[in-house]
Order: sequence, then structure tokens, then C-alpha cells
Amino acid sequence: MTDTPHLILGSGSPRRRELLLQIGVVPHAIRPPDIDEDPKPGELPRPYCVRLAREKALAIEARADEVVLSADTTVALGRRILGKPADAGEAAQFLTMLSGRRHRVITAVAVRRGDRVWEKDVVTQVKMKGLSNAELNAYLASEDWRGKAGGYGIQGMAGAFIPWINGSFTAVVGLPLAETAGLLGAAGYPLYGGAT
Repeated sequence: MTDTPHLILGSGSPRRRELLLQIGVVPHAIRPPDIDEDPKPGELPRPYCVRLAREKALAIEARADEVVLSADTTVALGRRILGKPADAGEAAQFLTMLSGRRHRVITAVAVRRGDRVWEKDVVTQVKMKGLSNAELNAYLASEDWRGKAGGYGIQGMAGAFIPWINGSFTAVVGLPLAETAGLLGAAGYPLYGGAT
């Protein structure tokens, strides 16, 4: 069918592209939005994450027949938002805070078609084991922490630090697939290579 809408992925994350591929979705274009990602004073992690996903979706220029998919992933330790570390020092600080503790990974997804927006957020509980100095230093040296909320990626080397999660593994990676598929379907985007 020729009237299948084009999907615009509002994220430069290679992990999100890989996850979409698992459900047979290849974006027509990738347009990461340029928005201010700083939390507002006193903003809590979940509302912050939901706001960013929506703002990203609304910031991307798209035609009425294009479907825009944006997401944001935030690591929350209590009320504190742990974003993407600026440097190895901040990554070490985040990982030391998370070591031996439970935290939450929040991923919010926003799908826009025309002036309609469909949204969903997923909260996953994650436990990180106590990290030895050797583990911490090896991980920092790997550079795998770069560009990852909370300073780690569960799908890489840091997967060995995570003995337990309660929730969505794909949400921790960066895109909850079950929920994302539901939102895309609601927006009229065909999944699994078939018509809606």
C-alpha cells in the first residue's frame, strides 16, 4: 500500500533504532530535536521524563501524514534525576550512588500524528550490585557510559552489574516495545510488516 505513513524517529539513539527493528519498524527519517533537556526547579523524575518526550515529539517538523516517535529515558534515585553524565567524573559519581541500591528507570514515549499525541510512560525498578573499584574503573575506561542516562547501559558491559529488574527490559534500554507498538498502532502506523 502506498498510503502507509512515514515514521520520523525523533532520537539519535542507535539503541532505539535497534529496538524498533525488532518489531520490523525502520524509520523513514531520523530527526533528533534540539530542545532544552534541563529539569525545571523542583521537577520530579517521572513528570520530567514525560514532559521531555512530549516536547521532543512536538518540536519535530513533520507533515500531517507523518508519524513522529520520540522518547526520553531518565534514571531516578529517589527524587534525584540522573541524566547523561557530562564526563567520566560525573559517570563515576552516578555509578557510585547507584552501587548496591535499587533505582527506577523511567522511559516516556510520545507518538504524534498531525496535532494528536499519544503518550505512555513505563517505570522499571532496577537493582545494581555493589561495584568494586576494579569494576567501576574498568567500566569507566570502556567509555560505554557515554550518552546513557544514569551513566550505564544495561545492554552492554554494565548488564553484569544488574542482578534484578522488575518491569520492562526494553524500557531500560531506551524504548518499551510493547507500549511503543501500541502507540504506533493507535496512530495508524502498521506494525510487523502488515496493515493496521
